[in-house]
Amino acid sequence: MAVALAERREDPVAVLVDDDRAVREALGDLLNSVGVDTVSFASSSEFLTAELPDRPGCLVLDVRMPGLSGLDLQRHLAEQGITTPIVFLTGHGDIAMSVQAMKSGAVDFLTKPVRDQSFLDAVSRAIAADVTQRDAARETQKNVDLYDSLTPRERQVLRYVVKGLLNKQIAYELEISEVTVKLHRSSMMRKMHAGSAAGLFGAWQSLPAEIRMDDA
Repeated sequence: MAVALAERREDPVAVLVDDDRAVREALGDLLNSVGVDTVSFASSSEFLTAELPDRPGCLVLDVRMPGLSGLDLQRHLAEQGITTPIVFLTGHGDIAMSVQAMKSGAVDFLTKPVRDQSFLDAVSRAIAADVTQRDAARETQKNVDLYDSLTPRERQVLRYVVKGLLNKQIAYELEISEVTVKLHRSSMMRKMHAGSAAGLFGAWQSLPAEIRMDDA
């Protein structure tokens, strides 16, 4: 049975979607025993209309359910840009299904009845993947906010710095003095919280492609 969600936003949570109540309860009890909160749904439609906790976690989907199947739900979420890691469970799996699920980004494809440790290991990997992508998203948003604080000229200087140009080369490209380039570069580095050109390049690489292409 699913337990009440904890107040701490960063506690992991596994979302179980399976039309078999006994399976939902058994998996929920198992996950709760290792400190993973759960919330469960009997169908994809229930899941899609629910308000879910914004916390690290994963989806555990049955493959065959009335209405939208687990694989259909995976495709739907991908189309919506939702990248929460998925672990599939099925009593009727086959090689074609597992290949399709894994190619579409599933963390694992397990066949019922599943060993407790195999299931816990798969959920642990999925939660770890979600933590990693959430950290990356936060880092990207931080750098986008810093980039937005730059003046148009500082953005130009940034573009040339990450291309490896020296101050005198940047001055030539922008038709300004080298002293002015140094001033813009210093201000840009401070605003980007970059202590070195390597650090600046890392921040630049984390920016969304559309921003980097705009400055190409």
